[in-house]
Amino acid sequence: MEKADRRSLRHWGLLVGTLAAMLVLVVCLVGEKKYEKTTPKTTLQLRKLLRRDPRTLCQGMNILKIPSSRRNIARPPNPGFNVVTENSGRRIVARTQYRIVTMLKTPRQITLDNGLIQLIVSRPSGDVVGIKYKRSDNLLEPNNLRNNRGYWDVVWNKPGDNIYYVDKLQATRSRVIMATEDQVEISFVKTYNVVSQQLGAPEVPLNVDKRYIMRRGRSGFYAYAIFECLEGWPEVKIDQVRMVYKLQKDKFQYMALSDTRQTFMPRANDRKRGQQLAYPEAVRLTKPSNQALKGQVDDKYQYSMEDKDNKVHGWISTDHSVGFWMITPSDEFRSAGPMKQGLTSHVGPTTLSMFVSTHYAGKRAGIELKKGEAWKKVFGPVFVYLNSAPRSKNTTGTLWNDAKEQMIEEVKRWPYNFTQSKDLPSSDQRGSICGRLIVHDRYMNESLLSKSSAYVGLAAPGEVGSWQTESKGYQFWIQADKLGYFLIKDVRPGNYSLYAWVPGIVGDYKYEADITIKPGSKIKLGNLTYEPPRNGPTLWEIGIPDRSAAEFYVPDPHPTLMNKLYKNNHSDNRFRQYGLWKRYEELYPHHDLIYTIGINDYRYDWFYAHVTRNIGKQKYVGTTWQIRFKLNNVISQGNYTLQLALASATSSEIQVRFNNRSIAPPHFSTGLIGGDNAIARHGIHGLYWFFSINVPSSLLHEGNNIIYLTQSRGGAPFRGVMYDYIRLEGPSIRHADT
Repeated sequence: MEKADRRSLRHWGLLVGTLAAMLVLVVCLVGEKKYEKTTPKTTLQLRKLLRRDPRTLCQGMNILKIPSSRRNIARPPNPGFNVVTENSGRRIVARTQYRIVTMLKTPRQITLDNGLIQLIVSRPSGDVVGIKYKRSDNLLEPNNLRNNRGYWDVVWNKPGDNIYYVDKLQATRSRVIMATEDQVEISFVKTYNVVSQQLGAPEVPLNVDKRYIMRRGRSGFYAYAIFECLEGWPEVKIDQVRMVYKLQKDKFQYMALSDTRQTFMPRANDRKRGQQLAYPEAVRLTKPSNQALKGQVDDKYQYSMEDKDNKVHGWISTDHSVGFWMITPSDEFRSAGPMKQGLTSHVGPTTLSMFVSTHYAGKRAGIELKKGEAWKKVFGPVFVYLNSAPRSKNTTGTLWNDAKEQMIEEVKRWPYNFTQSKDLPSSDQRGSICGRLIVHDRYMNESLLSKSSAYVGLAAPGEVGSWQTESKGYQFWIQADKLGYFLIKDVRPGNYSLYAWVPGIVGDYKYEADITIKPGSKIKLGNLTYEPPRNGPTLWEIGIPDRSAAEFYVPDPHPTLMNKLYKNNHSDNRFRQYGLWKRYEELYPHHDLIYTIGINDYRYDWFYAHVTRNIGKQKYVGTTWQIRFKLNNVISQGNYTLQLALASATSSEIQVRFNNRSIAPPHFSTGLIGGDNAIARHGIHGLYWFFSINVPSSLLHEGNNIIYLTQSRGGAPFRGVMYDYIRLEGPSIRHADT
């Protein structure tokens, strides 16, 4: 009888143990599935997941106490791990067995597969011809040619030649750099053919090594390219370097750039049937397939973004609940600094990664290599991320939020330590620099100075402000804290200048000496003092010195030329509407802008762009704006100063005259400046220009005065400038601290 009882207890023990093991198994999650909140239904959901994917194994289970207030999510913090937080305040960590990364080589292509996605790259050219994910055989447009789905290209020309070429960088040989169960890296190399160049065949004089990396447990792939020009090769000018992905046009119709810039987009055929406006990129949709878009304007430049904000963007297939995202974890390899604007995604559906472009900056922002000049630069890596979610009323929001979280993770991992190129140094092979930037302006309140956080950066050695057009090297920028302290980490070894500018303060700062970063460097600069341009006390000012014209009056677009993405609630992007420059003639039909100090308000009375005027038959002429002000007295001893800052200029010349509209030559002229074309491309700024103009007291009167600002260059509708800030200073006043 006792033996029978013992057998019964053993049976019950086995049964209880089995049930406990089954309960533990239930909470193991698969891959990168995520549920935003654990509910009583969680067990049932997980059980269904486990049935669908038998790869999930429970290994080394740990039950840990965590604060019950923490949000309950299920998301792998690292490849191969899932985390489930229960309402009881207990966390269960389960190991997920991801499939190994496999590679299949054929004469035409190489296929990489990690069980989550499949990447197909043409051989030997190195173009991405297919991306398989979930139930889709190819997220890229299969009807496009194989070299027109996922590719790199370069726009270049020979200096002095007006003919521009597009080189799709077709590789001639491929090789496997690394192949393990956890990671595969493959290379496709295009080698410059000196003989072909001598025979007259146009080929960009560069060696280019295109790399693709697939890692175990990652829902996406990494891509980068190494560009090199050897000593002795021909001179070349490069205006654009980019990576392009053209997605299936029947699947992807929803585009997301930021929390507030998301919308259903027209199709490519909608643009073809539409009405072209002032330039080919701008089209009014007259017969769109989605009638809600009828009458709207679509222009790829409406979706541009500053590089400092361009971390993640892409497309969503709402029918399949799938997202395709371009994630850029660092700006170091982009051109022209953090404020440089560039294209993102646009109708196609197309997703871009822009590394070099002259958009919003002009030709000066391109790369010009002199004859015989050796040069090398790595562009990337960037991460092409794919995600999915259960269908719901907010599928787009779920996918977008998940893409942002993935972007944050990639930024934290930078610089990557898994790439196999010696040209991509890891964190321990880099250096850092720290210090404090103090602004000293004896005419400004110290409390005002402390409200702005300076942008501080390292870029190639050059003149003050040269970082705006520097593209050959790498740049590293950080925003200092409110007290001016900054720390720039993970800087590549090399020679740099340290630059800075401060929102709310005019001008540019440059540290007096060049800086050499070596592996492991930890440079401490201490306190740095920036004394911005200032000759006397402020008599009056117009605008805010922030390198943008956003604070000025931006009109509503014409009702028939609107993009509803920027209607109403998105006031900070009002300037992205089409045709705003035309509104100037409607607002000032009989005379040009007149602004009276003390009466007018620049937020409502100063037009955002100083543009030309159409006087009939498409003849455009320059315009003259007036600033009217009073001086109770004029100090004859000492000069006045007009500080003039421009946020943008396109083939323009600003002539400044004091109390005499017709005097020739003008009292001051900028000369012909600018080529950023920001007015046409819906940018509220381009390159920054600053002029400190000496004003002899003899040019001013007691009582009423007028400053005439003439944009003298006509001939086209987009010639003009955007002002950043204007300030009139009186003669210098001696202070006790000077």
